[in-house]
Amino acid sequence: MKRFILYSLCGLLLGGCARHKIIPDDELALIFHDAFLTNAYLNTESVSADSLRLYEPIFARYGYTTEDVHYTIGNFSKRKSARLGDVVEDAIDLLEAEGKIYNRAVAILDTIDHVAQRTFTRTVVSDTLIRVSALRDTSRLQFTIDVEPGEYEFSLKYRIDSLDRNTRGLKAAMWLERTNGTRTNSYTTTLRRSGEETFSRRFTTDTIHRRLHIHFLTFGEKPKRPSITVRDLKVEFTPPTRRAVEQLYEKQLDIRIFADDFFRAALSPQDSL
Repeated sequence: MKRFILYSLCGLLLGGCARHKIIPDDELALIFHDAFLTNAYLNTESVSADSLRLYEPIFARYGYTTEDVHYTIGNFSKRKSARLGDVVEDAIDLLEAEGKIYNRAVAILDTIDHVAQRTFTRTVVSDTLIRVSALRDTSRLQFTIDVEPGEYEFSLKYRIDSLDRNTRGLKAAMWLERTNGTRTNSYTTTLRRSGEETFSRRFTTDTIHRRLHIHFLTFGEKPKRPSITVRDLKVEFTPPTRRAVEQLYEKQLDIRIFADDFFRAALSPQDSL
């Protein structure tokens, strides 16, 4: 298969327009590397690549489009000192050096799973700056999220300022609520006063959970005037790997790289006759 790819790539010609990017050889080799691994995954899973369009996220990871790849491949015919075959061989060398070409588990980890999860991770709550200078402001640090199966990561940076009048007892509390209303995965921590602190907490959810409760600022004693600055508050959701891969399959349909459809798209009209 590698030799077929090599010979096919070397025969490609493309008359592209100037707005497309020329991909440097080293980055193109990395793109080929990831695409080879994707093909290996498809082969081991006995999935028909004719119905999958899994390569655009790979291109996007490096900042390029399918058209950029087509254009770059076609441009090799105009570069006297360059050989596309050398780039392909570089990609193969990378695979062999890493020992991943025959390692199904690592191939899945490094390509499909990570591409899918990166593609479908989304931010469900965000705020760049929250200043808590009165008790009423604490409501901005208390919220509830309806959840679905996957992972929720809550993160922020905070600083308890010198004007804060709560000498002790400032805490963060969070938990998952089950569908029957009971709590699980409860977590409580005392907030620190040693300059700006970074905080993060991850919750894994499934069908028995319905809500995530975040109460980042609670008082262990009678509340006094707070003075806290919170930056970069964010809750990100990542779906389960299997679901992310399924969504990627659903989203990226009807194209193959290093196969007939991809080659036909890259060929100039006169070459395809």
